[in-house]
Amino acid sequence: MKLHISIEKDESGYFVAEVPALPGCFSQGKTREEALTNIKEAIKGWFQVMESKQSLDRTRLIELTI
Repeated sequence: MKLHISIEKDESGYFVAEVPALPGCFSQGKTREEALTNIKEAIKGWFQVMESKQSLDRTRLIELTI
């Protein structure tokens, strides 16, 4: 899966990463590289939370790659 990530430096010097396609999926780091590492973990956590909130019949799911 490919996702676009926005990274900006905030006023305190931290790099803040956001995934616009995943509402509420943010992270940060002291360096750009640390922010990228942290946002990857945040993305994994975001999907875990979303999956746990939904009771889906997995036999009816279809995987689609765009």
